[in-house]
Amino acid sequence: MGTYKKKYKAKNKAEQQQVEEMESTTAEVFNTLDDTANKSEQWIEKNSKPLFTGLIVVAALILGYLAYNKFVAEPTEKEASNELAFPRNYFDQAVTSSGSAIDSLLTLGLEGADGKYGFIDIASSYSGTKAGNLANYYAGVSYLKLKKYDEAIASLSDFDSNDELLGPVALGAIGDAFADINQPEDALVYYEKAANKKNNEFTSPLFLYKAAQTAMSLKEYSKAESLFTKIKEDYSKSDQGKDIEKFINSAKYAQ
Repeated sequence: MGTYKKKYKAKNKAEQQQVEEMESTTAEVFNTLDDTANKSEQWIEKNSKPLFTGLIVVAALILGYLAYNKFVAEPTEKEASNELAFPRNYFDQAVTSSGSAIDSLLTLGLEGADGKYGFIDIASSYSGTKAGNLANYYAGVSYLKLKKYDEAIASLSDFDSNDELLGPVALGAIGDAFADINQPEDALVYYEKAANKKNNEFTSPLFLYKAAQTAMSLKEYSKAESLFTKIKEDYSKSDQGKDIEKFINSAKYAQ
């Protein structure tokens, strides 16, 4: 059933004038909208061919991206991950072994064996994949354990991760490599980067402590005191925070 809408009747001339002005404004708005719509229609009609071509290009790019992911990126990622399992087995054995066997196992992990890729080949052949990136980390740590410091620094520098632990540990390992070749200034830079990479109760206090000790060796006592104090304030319950007061005092009185 339709609803009858009674037209509003003004009570006086002033009110009648307001009604007329409102109706006039409303008419202008609708006229503007009609004019804009007409111009839009004309523009679309005039540019329909380029627009259609543009839509085809965008659709082709999207389909190409999806196809690349499904038929190239995903299979390559899976293949790289499968390849990584072989050298990781040697790496894991090296971690739990002792004596001269460690170096042999680490070398097998780096170089591969029995026609299988090692970390070096995986990092090179599958660069751009998660497994290829991870191979850089394992290669870097392996080189560090083998005391091949330049190679360790190069491989770990190629590793990029926002993982809560691996990201800081990789940067800290670069710091360890610089410390072992007597470049404490560089070691300090990387220990601080490692400490600030992620805020957690394990890596942050560990690398703050290493950074502070390195600063002490460089006679940067004020920096060392600041780093030790940060451990006290933010990570007092960590292993490094237990006796931190004596280190703070050592740095303070050395100045």
